[in-house]
Amino acid sequence: MTAALTRLTIAEALAGLDAGDFSAVELTRAHVAAVEAARPLNAFITETPDRALAMAEASDARRARGQAGPLDGVPLAVKDLFGTEGVLTTAASHILDGFHPTYESTVTANLWRDGAVMLGKTNLDEFAMGSSNTTSYYGPVTNPWQRAGDAETKLVPGGSSGGSATAVAARCALGSTGTDTGGSIRQPAGFCGIVGMKPTYGRCSRWGIVAFASSLDQAGPFARTVRDVALMLRSMAGPDPKDSTCVDVPVPDYAAALTGDIRGLKVGIPKEYRVDGMAAEIEALWQQGVAWLKEAGAEPVDISLPHTRYALPAYYIVAPAEASSNLARYDGVRYGLRVEGDSLIDMYENTRAAGFGAEVRRRVMIGTYVLSAGYYDAYYLKAQQVRTLIKRDFDEAFQHCDVVLTPTAPSTAFAVDEKQDDPVTMYMNDVFTVTVNMAGLPGISVPAGLGGDGLPLGLQLIGRPFDEETLFRVADVMEASAGFTATPALMAG
Repeated sequence: MTAALTRLTIAEALAGLDAGDFSAVELTRAHVAAVEAARPLNAFITETPDRALAMAEASDARRARGQAGPLDGVPLAVKDLFGTEGVLTTAASHILDGFHPTYESTVTANLWRDGAVMLGKTNLDEFAMGSSNTTSYYGPVTNPWQRAGDAETKLVPGGSSGGSATAVAARCALGSTGTDTGGSIRQPAGFCGIVGMKPTYGRCSRWGIVAFASSLDQAGPFARTVRDVALMLRSMAGPDPKDSTCVDVPVPDYAAALTGDIRGLKVGIPKEYRVDGMAAEIEALWQQGVAWLKEAGAEPVDISLPHTRYALPAYYIVAPAEASSNLARYDGVRYGLRVEGDSLIDMYENTRAAGFGAEVRRRVMIGTYVLSAGYYDAYYLKAQQVRTLIKRDFDEAFQHCDVVLTPTAPSTAFAVDEKQDDPVTMYMNDVFTVTVNMAGLPGISVPAGLGGDGLPLGLQLIGRPFDEETLFRVADVMEASAGFTATPALMAG
């Protein structure tokens, strides 16, 4: 029974709870056991079993009174970038040692309002800076998938939300929250064989989430099906007066958009996404995705996004610039780590040197450089101009199509230590995803097949701003066409 409960989708779990097949406490106990069994994967920084069971008991009481919320009793994992009141929140950094927020992020507050249960806080790249989940102060996360015939090599789950993706893929949680700054939900979803969505910038509040790059960060859900992601996003999204970038627009019933009918929709295929050295199997899967959507009645159209090739370098100017500004607040004075020195300046320097890892220090230095006198116009201002052109490319493309179809990542999951010594190669993992953040658009990754090494490959759909409904509708059809049922070797429960 325990193992069966961890194999459910969110939709199936809600139906079972409503039917009385099991209680929220039973469902939560099964997932608490799964979290414990999966500790070798290092997906969680903080486990909260007592809080989870208390929330599940409250959920059962609400359901008995006929007052169950939309996600009542569903056990979820939370990326340790979301502030959770009274629960250790670290951003996977030594500099936030011992930080217990006195507030709850708006997104997690919305989930608890709708009855969801918190299993714990998941591991991530430090301050969400990375594409592999290997820069965490708490150690790398291991992908539950293994290469065919190779049980020894540990693989990355993608980053930065690798712990959240692993928790869902390994059957430790029915869903999880992530944040996406340049692909940090979609790329881990692709590597772990699950569904991950980055909503339109402003759809979910950023209040209470530890900031990386404020004009790019966006919260979003992971789950094992498109329907489950749609159910989660409806609860997570919504206006928030505490976040001036959160847009006050109605939140649709996303699950109702899954009609299975995409006849007449136009799917854009951008020629610029055929990058040098892309594996033949990724190109083949992309063409298979086009064929699936065409068979379902959609019309493929060729489009051009000419400034795509500038997106990655522009992103790696804008994001570090904003990071260097956001991370200035970590100084050892108010919270977290403090390393004393002979003077106030010494204390600042000692704390930041000891508290920040190598990748964070690298990005802070890059960001400080591009914002410095004499370089601001040459780098930061130019990158913002490129960003405007990328947005304009998409505006033009959406005159001719309803969604855009691309690969999610340029490869399957790689080994934990494979690209560590080459930051530029590591940054290339985001080549297909950063344009979406630069333009503020919604994007979703759907598992679509296995590579020759037996690892998952995802396809990405990109939509118009605040048109997540169309994105879900097409993603649901693609999911059904792909029929992806493979499971990772290292599953809990």
